[in-house]
Formats: sequence, structure tokens, C-alpha cells
Amino acid sequence: MGTGAADGSRGARRWLPWLGLCFWAAGAAAARGADGSEILPDSIPSAPGTLPHFIEEPEDAYIIKSNPIALRCKARPAMQIFFKCNGEWVHQNEHVSEESLDESSGLKVREVFINVTRQQVEDFHGPEDYWCQCVAWSHLGTSKSRKASVRIAYLRKNFEQDPQGREVPIEGMIVLHCRPPEGVPAAEVEWLKNEEPIDSEQDENIDTRADHNLIIRQARLSDSGNYTCMAANIVAKRRSLSATVVVYVNGGWSSWTEWSACNVRCGRGWQKRSRTCTNPAPLNGGAFCEGMSVQKITCTALCPVDGSWEVWSEWSVCSPECEHLRIRECTAPPPRNGGKFCEGLSQESENCTDGLCILDKKPLHEIKPQSIENASDIALYSGLGAAVVAVAVLVIGVTLYRRSHSDYGVDVIDSSALTGNSLLLNPAMQPDLTVSRTYSGPICLQDPLDKELMTESSLFNPLSDIKVKVQSSFMVSLGVSERAEYHGKNHSGTFPHGNNRGFSTIHPRNKTPYVQNLSSLPTRTELRTTGVFGHLGGRLVMPNTGVSLLIPHGAIPEENSWEIYMSINQGEPSLQSDGSEVLLSPEVTCGPPDMLVTTPFALTIPHCADVSSEHWNIHLKKRTQQGKWEEVMSVEDESTSCYCLLDPFACHVLLDSFGTYALTGEPITDCAVKQLKVAVFGCMSCNSLDYNLRVYCVDNTPCAFQEVVSDERHQGGQLLEEPKLLHFKGNTFSLQISVLDIPPFLWRIKPFTACQEVPFSRVWSSNRQPLHCAFSLERYTPTTTQLSCKICIRQLKGHEQILQVQTSILESERETITFFAQEDSTFPAQTGPKAFKIPYSIRQRICATFDTPNAKGKDWQMLAQKNSINRNLSYFATQSSPSAVILNLWEARHQQDGDLDSLACALEEIGRTHTKLSNITEAQIDDADFNYSRQNGL
Repeated sequence: MGTGAADGSRGARRWLPWLGLCFWAAGAAAARGADGSEILPDSIPSAPGTLPHFIEEPEDAYIIKSNPIALRCKARPAMQIFFKCNGEWVHQNEHVSEESLDESSGLKVREVFINVTRQQVEDFHGPEDYWCQCVAWSHLGTSKSRKASVRIAYLRKNFEQDPQGREVPIEGMIVLHCRPPEGVPAAEVEWLKNEEPIDSEQDENIDTRADHNLIIRQARLSDSGNYTCMAANIVAKRRSLSATVVVYVNGGWSSWTEWSACNVRCGRGWQKRSRTCTNPAPLNGGAFCEGMSVQKITCTALCPVDGSWEVWSEWSVCSPECEHLRIRECTAPPPRNGGKFCEGLSQESENCTDGLCILDKKPLHEIKPQSIENASDIALYSGLGAAVVAVAVLVIGVTLYRRSHSDYGVDVIDSSALTGNSLLLNPAMQPDLTVSRTYSGPICLQDPLDKELMTESSLFNPLSDIKVKVQSSFMVSLGVSERAEYHGKNHSGTFPHGNNRGFSTIHPRNKTPYVQNLSSLPTRTELRTTGVFGHLGGRLVMPNTGVSLLIPHGAIPEENSWEIYMSINQGEPSLQSDGSEVLLSPEVTCGPPDMLVTTPFALTIPHCADVSSEHWNIHLKKRTQQGKWEEVMSVEDESTSCYCLLDPFACHVLLDSFGTYALTGEPITDCAVKQLKVAVFGCMSCNSLDYNLRVYCVDNTPCAFQEVVSDERHQGGQLLEEPKLLHFKGNTFSLQISVLDIPPFLWRIKPFTACQEVPFSRVWSSNRQPLHCAFSLERYTPTTTQLSCKICIRQLKGHEQILQVQTSILESERETITFFAQEDSTFPAQTGPKAFKIPYSIRQRICATFDTPNAKGKDWQMLAQKNSINRNLSYFATQSSPSAVILNLWEARHQQDGDLDSLACALEEIGRTHTKLSNITEAQIDDADFNYSRQNGL
């Protein structure tokens, strides 16, 4: 019975918690509020004992994808433990319970597990997150654990804010913002630089703790790179867009160098000093140094004075030795400043009795008669010998004189020069440009027909079919009452003259293709020319290159003639650019170098710069005899040694010495622009179905494009579209050339070859070979004879040009249009008055009028101002006739148009005269020039 009672007691105790739970549940049901909500009791009735203590409480958990999570709870002493989720008891069958005994205290330890699925969490729609807690009871009462939330983990794909690339100066602050995608749990952010993690603990200069942002306190060059924000949680990882950070260095000037020595041996010259933008040098697109890299000041060097003898003194009295003396001193003037001492003897002595005073130290009366007879014989023989020598000299002189007036003298040579054969009787021979020839005596024409050719205006006048009428009251004041009317023969198919090298359309645009007749263009051997010039001066022109040389009247002394040559370097440029300096013009050589002129000559050199003093610093350089290049002057400098006038497409330089010259440019800003000429040529390839397109981008100078034309002519190429101008900026961005709108069913091009990219440096410094890109197109069938497409040439973040190609690939169907022809005179050497636009008589009156000062200052200054010459007027002030030099510059600038109307208007605006000019006939002008020529020995 005792045993039964004990068993009954144990059974009652085992079911007591369940009975208590049932009674609690019933009471809880009765205690539901009117709104149906459940009111939980603070404790569950139990027998006296110890309250449960939780050893392990449920932790917050995240459901990843569709995997359920397990919540656990452990307490002691605990008779029962149940989970309650979102205020509702979890069914007993969902609990997994384990029971053990704590050896140290002897109390029961109970551990309970439950699983929570994704579906359960998604089905819950409460004001707060899905939660669960444990309720454990013992004999004394109940205890509740903390609430553990259960959430579905995720991480969205897109960042709320991607980091943005930046360009910052060195030692500046860099802040890259990053807002990671929304996610549960919140994503942790990590920064990568060039795919390598950034550890801010190892670099005190970097901070990544401030709201996911990356902060670099002081930027270093090593901080340049690609930065990526990496966000990750327990679900996934996400990468932001990469942000490129460029740390640039603005250029800084170095110290000035010492002043150079004076550039002249004596007289007034200049000294210069320079500095470089290397302290530091600009890096990663940093700004170039502001200001001038070269400074110049004037200097005066003492000229060496060579000594010169005074006149001889009177002879001294005859000495006992029958001699007398005379002396002279080197004091007229004495040598100074390193000058040479006088050459020759400072003392002379001679017999003062003509040899009759003594003979062998004996008196005259002691000389025997035989000795006298011997002396007489010697004198006789000496006289006969002198007579023979005199006759021989006379014969030789007469012979040389007759030869100098033979039929093959200077006249024939000069006549050959007028026919363009450069002084060579054999036109196939090339002139030797290294040898200078000087001719003494006036140059005349043997044949009267040659004189008639010299007076033909159509021979030398390159004007198109226009008439220039000069009407000016100023001309009346100069005593000229005739009317000048200049006629020029228009060559068919020629391109319009002038400086507009934008290549405007000649004829109205139609559907016929533009094809150039390449046979009309010169070859490379024509990039040199020569001619003979005398006191009357003239003009030397390099056809189709824009290079010319003007020799003013009177620049060569009278009775002298010089063979003057001019050439263009077509090979590798000898001028190597330093730093950011680029070559803007061809290298032009004129000579002979030992020739001296009394008046500055004008050299015209084309250039490819878009002229702007704000963006370019342009220099004129000259090659020395040692092959080195030295700066002559900057275009914006004030100088009295030479003068530079920069026009949009050419530079006119006034010089007094021959040599090799070139223009270079130093870009001051990224907005500096080079003008490029873009053109497309086409020809058939060896395969009859293929057709090649070659796109050229060359400096916008006539000689550069002439070289391209010469190459294409040898390859059988044809110009397919009018060349156009492309403004290429110095902003370091490359050039892209692509072929567009190819007929899809008639032509095809290889994949990935329709677009080509040329690096910036290759285009910006294209001084060696013509830059071109080749494209190969293939016809589907031989019956396709028409090709139409577009060629797009563009600079990234810059200018763009479109060349429309529409042509027939069959030569028999192609319409040949002479798009260009020789724009310069057929005769490169023009001598005498016909080489100048202003008649010499009018020129003399202009100079006589404007060289005279008046109350308002030098009149030539007003003449310069009206001709847009406003800078470096001190150069003209040093000339003997400033007006003449200004007119020489006008002649050089207007060699193509010869716009006398503009000059006449400029003279009228000065307001020196108020009468009107009657018309001047062309015949009267020719008569005036003929009379002038006759007076000057022509």
C-alpha cells in the first residue's frame, strides 16, 4: 500500500503542472477582455520551491532564403518550458525538450528547441517584428525570457548612393560618399582601391568610419586610382560603381636662369633669361604655369674699334748716310674695345739722293767710268722688261673685256631666270642651293622680246579675273591723275586666292562626286626655288606652299646681283620640340647666308595655329650654323632686330639676315587650338572587290597637304570630298575616325574596324609623317559601282567634322573636277616693278609724304595704324624710311589679292588730302613704270 501511495503521489506530481497549466489556461480564457485580446497572467500556480533561472535565452535570428531557424531556451530548476510567439503559445508537438541534472546543485536543467519557418514570419502581420519568448516554471512560480525577434534577411541590389570620381589637387581633401543598399541585417561597408582592400588602421591619412564614407585627409599622388564601395551582410555582397580619383599637380615655375650674354657683338641687342614649369611639373592634367617662360631686356655692347693710321709725317732731313725718314701713328682712331691694331709699318726710310749720293761707300768722283757704264746697262734692260709686262697685261685685259661682252654673258642667264629655269641652261639639273653667285654690273635683256615679256602684266600678275580700280584723292595729291586698271588672266579650274583655307565649295553642290585632278599638283621636287635679283628687288614664291620671299627695291646694292634660293625641309624636322612646345610651320631656308641687305626683306611662312594670345605663346626660331635652334623673338615681344606680324594663316617676318626659320608654339591653356585639314582619298586595291579609303589629318598648311597629294598621286588615289578644317584642342583627348552609313546590302567592312582612335600626342605633334587611317571596304558583287558613306572625324570633348563620300569606283564613270590648282604664279621668281602691287612712282610719293614729321607726331605711325600694325612700332622707328618698310609688309600680306582699294581707303582716312583722284589708265601706269625702268638701267 505504501508503494501504491507513493506511485500515486508521483503521478499526481507529474500531472500537476499540466493541471496547473490547464487551470491557468481556463482562467486566461475567462480573463479575455471584451475585445477578445488575451491577458497573460504574471505566473502559473505551482508548488512551493525555487523560481526558474534562464541559463540560455533565445537570440535574435534571421531567416536566410527558405531555411528555417532554431530558437533554444535553457533554465533551472524548470519543470516545464514552453515558447510563446507573438502572444500565442506554440503547440507542444513543435517543442523538442531535453532534461538533465546539474551536478553541482542537484537541480533539474531543461532545454527546449523550436523551429520558425519563413512562411510563419511572412504570414505574421503585426505592428512589430515576429518575436518569441520562453516561459519556464518551477514549484515556486514562473519566469519569462527576453523576446527574440525573427526577421527575413535580404540585401537589395542597387546602392542608394554610389561614390563619384573626383579630381583634387595634391594635399587636398578627398571625400567619397557611399550609401549601401537597403538590407536586413544592415550591410557592412568595405572600401577597395584598385581591387585591394583599404585598411584605415594602417594608414592614418585614411578614415572609413564616418557613415560609410571614405575620407583622405591630404591627397597624395599614390592616392590616385579606382575606388569601389563593397557592401555585404549574411545574405549577399554588392559592389558599387567604381569612382576614379585623380590627384593632379599644378605646375610651378623654377627659378630664373642667369641673363644670357648680349646677342650682338656690338650695338643694341637683347638679353634673355628663362624658367621652366618644372617646380613641380604639371601632372595628371594639372594646370600649366601662368606667365611667361622667357623674359627679354635690351642691352648695348661696346663695338670693337679697329685702329687706323694717321697720315705720314714729313720726310726728315737727309742723313750722312744719304737717307731720310718719315713716321705715322695708329691713332686715327686708336684700337679700342678689343679692336685690331693697324697693319703695316709705322716707319719708312729711303735714299734721299735717288742713289747718287754714295755707291759702295765711296764718293761719286771716285767711281770709275766702267762702273757707270754697267749701271746704265742695267737700267736699260729693266725698262725693256717693264714694257713687255705692260703689253702682256693690256692684251689679257682686252681679252677678258671681250669675253665679258660675249653672247653668253649675264644677259642669257637672266633671261633663263625669267623663264623659271633657275639660272640653269639645262632645266633637268637641280640648282646647288649651297653655292652663292654674285654678278657685277647691271642685268639687261639681250632680246627685245624679253623686255616685252617683262612688261606683260599677265606674266607676273597672279590675280584672278578681276579689275582693281584705284580711286583716291590721296593719289591726286601725289601728282598722279591717271587711272590704274589691273587685269589678270583667270586660269580655268583654279581655287580662289586668299587666306581662306577652309576650302569652300567652288560650284553649287550636286550629286556628282568631288574628285581632284591630282596631275595638276606639283611633286615634292618643286618645294625649292631660286632666282636672280638685283637692285630693283622682286618676289620669290614657292608654288602651292604659302611660302614667299619679298626683296624690296634697293635692298641689294647697285651694280650687284645675287642668286637667292628658298627651300622647305620635307624630311625629319631638325627642330625637336621641348616639353609642351610644338612645331606650327614648315622649316623654311632662304639664302645665301652671307648675303647682306640694306633694307629688311619679308619672309612669309604659313602656320596652323588658331591665333590667340590668350592660349598660345608663339616664337620665331632660327637654326645656327652648328645645327642648333635659337629663339629669335616671341611674336608678342618688342624688338628692334626683326618684326613678326601674325595673320590667321601665315606669319610675315621682316628680317635682315638669311637662314633657316620656323614657328613654334607653347600652349598656355587647354583651349589652345591647332587647325587640322582632314581629307579622304580612295582607290581600288589589288582585289577587284575591295576599295580602300584613306583619311588624312594634317597641319593646316599648304605644304603639308601638298605632301599628302604627292603621296596619293603615286598610289593612284583620288580626292573624294572637299577637305575641311578641324579645330583640335590641346586638352589631351584623342581623335576618333569612323566610317558610317555604309549601304548594308552593297558594301561591308570588317567587324570592329569601322572606328579607329589616334592618341592625342600623335595628332598634337604630327610633325613627321602625314597622319592617316586606312579603311578597307568590300563589295558583295562586281556590279556595285557606286559608294556612298560618311567619314566622321571628331575629338573627344572637342570639334567634329563629317566628310560625305559619294563617288563611282570606276574611273571611266568618275567626273574629274580640278578642285585645286596652282594658286601661285607660274613663274616663282618675279623681278623688277611688276613684282610689286604698288607702282614705284606712287610708292616714292607715299614715303616722301609720310616719313615727314608733323605736329601730331610721325605720320608713318598713322599709316601703320590704318594697316592694322599696332605693335612694336619701335622697330619701324629705327629704319631709315619707316613708310617704305610698312609698305613692304603690306606687299607681303597682299601678294595674292593686291587689294589696292583698301590701301587707298586707308590713305584717305588719314585725311591728309581732300581732293579726288581722277581715273588712271592702265597704259599710263605702264608708261610710268617703263620710264622708271629705263631710268634705273633696265
